[in-house]
Parts: sequence; structure tokens; C-alpha cells
Amino acid sequence: QVQLVESGGGLVQAGGSLRLSCAASGRTDSNYAMAWFRQAGGKEREFVAAISWSGVNYADSVKGRFTISRDNAKNTVYLQMNSLKPEDTAVYYCAAKGGITRMIIARAYDYWGQGTQVTVSS
Repeated sequence: QVQLVESGGGLVQAGGSLRLSCAASGRTDSNYAMAWFRQAGGKEREFVAAISWSGVNYADSVKGRFTISRDNAKNTVYLQMNSLKPEDTAVYYCAAKGGITRMIIARAYDYWGQGTQVTVSS
């Protein structure tokens, strides 16, 4: 079992920055792929960014603004979010899975955190 706990969400003005953290515990190692997804009200959960030993992936909507990183010694994944826009407002979820296939597909992930709210005001 893997437990994931997100933190770092909050309210920020458009153009501002936030850094989300996801602390993993339990049966985790560097072979796990880690990702961030987000879900806005009334919408489906969508892929934001993923990181694994093979590299990183980003949704087109966040490329150049968000950066995903990982500290294996701390079992923590980060999402640095810059130049935030009101359309980035959502609950952000951390997810983990074994293997590196289907990394942008939410249902491919085995473990999920509880989510952290990010609100960007205009």
C-alpha cells in the first residue's frame, strides 16, 4: 500500500505562484511513476504532469509554466506552478503507479491522495 498526502494549495492572484508537495509513504520506490492531476467543478479529472525514471510529461495547458520534480530521498514529489491563471483553479491530486505506461491516464494510477484546492483569482 502507498499513502499520498498533498499540501501547498491555497488562494493566489493571477500571475502568482504556488508549490504543491506530495509526500509518499508505504511501499514506494523510485520506480514508481508519480503524477499530478486536477479536477475543476463539474469537469473530469485531467492530467497535469508526470515524472518517472524515464522523464517528465506535461499537459499542453501547463507547459512552460509548471514544473514537476521529485526528491527520492524524501519520497516527495513537487509541482511548481508559475504564471497561474484563473483556469488553473481546481482540486489538485497526487497519484502513483508502478510502470511507465499510460502515464497521462487517470484510471491507470493505483494510488491517490486526498487532493488540495488551488484557487486563482482574476
